[in-house]
Amino acid sequence: MFNYLEPPNAFYEFERIYSAAQWVKKQNWITDYLGEYQPDIIGFQEVFSTESLKELVAAQGYDYFSVVAQPQVLDDFIYRSPVVAIASRYPIVEVDAVKPDLTLAQTLGLTSEFSFSRKVIRATIDVPHIGNCDCYVVHFKSKRSMIEFDEKKQSLSPEKNIIESLKAQVAGGWGSTIQRGSEATLLMIEMIARREATGQPMILMGDFNNNLTDGVLSHLLTNTLRFVSRINRDAYLAKYCLNDAWYLFQKALTNEPNDTGEDGKNTESEATIAKNLEATLEVRQEMKRAEKRVRTPTHYFGASSSVLDYILLSCEFDASYHDSLYQVSDYDTYDRHLINPIFDRDGESTDHGIVLITLTLRA
Repeated sequence: MFNYLEPPNAFYEFERIYSAAQWVKKQNWITDYLGEYQPDIIGFQEVFSTESLKELVAAQGYDYFSVVAQPQVLDDFIYRSPVVAIASRYPIVEVDAVKPDLTLAQTLGLTSEFSFSRKVIRATIDVPHIGNCDCYVVHFKSKRSMIEFDEKKQSLSPEKNIIESLKAQVAGGWGSTIQRGSEATLLMIEMIARREATGQPMILMGDFNNNLTDGVLSHLLTNTLRFVSRINRDAYLAKYCLNDAWYLFQKALTNEPNDTGEDGKNTESEATIAKNLEATLEVRQEMKRAEKRVRTPTHYFGASSSVLDYILLSCEFDASYHDSLYQVSDYDTYDRHLINPIFDRDGESTDHGIVLITLTLRA
C-alpha cells in the first residue's frame, strides 16, 4: 500500500502527510485496481489506517476484513510500524496472529523475545468447493540495515565516516537477513503444525523482501528430505510443502488430459476425440506462449529489478497432484504504474507490482 495513512496523520516524520488531493488519488487508485481485476481474496502490506481501508474495500464488495495488529503512534499523529491486512468476498471464519515457537527460536540461537517484524495474519476463509482454507499474509523484514550510522552526530574524519558507515551496513544488513530468514523459518514451522492439526489447504502471500531462490528463504519451498525412507515420503512431503504459484501455473499448462484406456486404446467417441484433440492443440499452443513468458519483476531499484512478492500454495492447487481441486489457470503481475506511470493516475500508487493468480476448479 506504500504508506496507507489518512491525513492529517504523518508517516514516520512530521512533514510526511498526504494532502487531501493526494489522499483521494491514492484511494481512487486502489478502487480502480479492485474494480478492474476483482480479486476475491487480497492481502495488504504497509497499512496504517486500518479502519479507512476497511471502509474502502467494503464499498467494493469485500464484506470481510481483518487485521491482527495496529501501527505505533508517536506524538499523537506520527505513525510508524504499519501492519498487514486481509480482505475477502468469502467469509473469514477465524483469524489470528501467528506466534513463533520461542523454544525453537532459542534453539536456533535467537533470543527468547524473538518476534516477527510485522505480525503475520492467519485468516481461515470458507472458499467455495474447498471449504476452510488458511490464508497467511506476510511482510518479512526488509533488507534495510538494522544498524543506522548517523555521521551528522559524529566528529570523525571523512575516511572514518566511510569506515563506520560500511561496518554498520555490513553488520546491519546481515542482521536484517537473519531476521527475515528466521521469520520465514518459524512461520513455516507453524504452518506445518497447523496443517497437521487441521488438514486445511494453505495459501501464503505477501512481500517477502527477498528472492525465493537465493537461499535465505528457499526453505519455504523445501520438497526433499535427507536420510528418510522413500516409503510414503513423497506423498507426505506433497501434503506439507508449499509451491510457488508461478511454477504451478507453468505446470498446469502442461497437465494435458489423458483420454486413453489402460491398454492404450482410445475409449471415447469420435466426437469426443475430435473435441479433446482440439483442446489438446489449444493447450500446446498455450504452452508455447507460456514458454516465451518471462516472470515479471515486482520491484525496481535503480537499474535492477527483482521478484519480491509471492503467492505460495499447498498441493490442493497443484494440477499435477492427484487429489487437487483447483489449478492455477492464470498468473499476472500488475506493474503499469512502475514501468509506464502517468502522474495523474499513478502518482500515489505503490512501489511494488501486484501479483494476481486465478484458481480454476478442475474438471
